[in-house]
Amino acid sequence: MSKRQSAKYKLDRRVGESVWGRNKSPVNKRSYGPGQHGQRRAKKLSDFGTQLQAKQKLKGYYGNITERQFRRYYQEASRRQGDTGENMIGLLERRLDAVVYRAKFVPTPFAARQLVSHGHVKVNGRRVTIPSFQVREGDTIELSPKAREMALVIEASKSPERDTPDYLETDHGKMTAKFVRTPKLADVPYASQMQPHLIVEFYSR
Repeated sequence: MSKRQSAKYKLDRRVGESVWGRNKSPVNKRSYGPGQHGQRRAKKLSDFGTQLQAKQKLKGYYGNITERQFRRYYQEASRRQGDTGENMIGLLERRLDAVVYRAKFVPTPFAARQLVSHGHVKVNGRRVTIPSFQVREGDTIELSPKAREMALVIEASKSPERDTPDYLETDHGKMTAKFVRTPKLADVPYASQMQPHLIVEFYSR
């Protein structure tokens, strides 16, 4: 299992933008890397480098996805009818931790994974502790009574930093959310541009 704790914003520095759109991101103050050589002219990426960066950015966005898991999402998406990139985004957004994050129950995807792993989330009344659990259209997600009283959860639900997407119906009074439909890329409120077509090209080599 991969973990990203003290170096949460390492990805932001690498790609030069705030991947999660958080005010705390260091690139909001300084877009170049740390150290005396940080302001050197950025190298032009090759096609492979551009594809790799797109993959690393999307994979990192969801917090703790391993390369093996991520490749599985691509393989599953490629087996389905329709655009592989769009299918992949749909699968990623159906992850339970992604839904908890999108519903504004927590401030980050990392916190969403922890909340699920610690047993604070129910799907259709049943406790689920697997962050990668695939939510289906019409499923209802709710937080445990203990989680509803957490300062982290209360602050996140009131935060103006981001909005809840329209493919979720959220009630922050009851701390419940309904997954209405599987989103397309254009529906997902990414803070920075994601390019799933480059990821498809990367794995299709």
